[in-house]
Amino acid sequence: MTDQTEQFWGYHLTINAGDCSRAAVTDAVHIADFARALVKAIDMVAYGEPQIVHFGDDNKAGYTLIQLIETSNIAAHFCDSTGDIYLDVFSCRPYDIEVAKDLFCEYFKPARLNSNFFTRQA
Repeated sequence: MTDQTEQFWGYHLTINAGDCSRAAVTDAVHIADFARALVKAIDMVAYGEPQIVHFGDDNKAGYTLIQLIETSNIAAHFCDSTGDIYLDVFSCRPYDIEVAKDLFCEYFKPARLNSNFFTRQA
């Protein structure tokens, strides 16, 4: 959990994950289920349904996820050809980053994962 003794404008987790489950990366329903589960797991409130669109050419094709939350957004890009995923969770309310990472791994089974967490303040 982020240190809540100091207030920041934003709390931002980025995950770069390689060689994830191709079945999961290419399944819009699975991606939507993940978005809903993540919102609940990190105690956020969804603002509408997750938006999931498949587009792109050749090795750049894949789904993009946008889930608005009352305190900002969750965005992810999924690459069909490599199984790579790039996830951003940004909120002006603190959340448990380990819960977010664990849930991500449960849903997408990455072979490689690199994450960064930073606070944001203008």
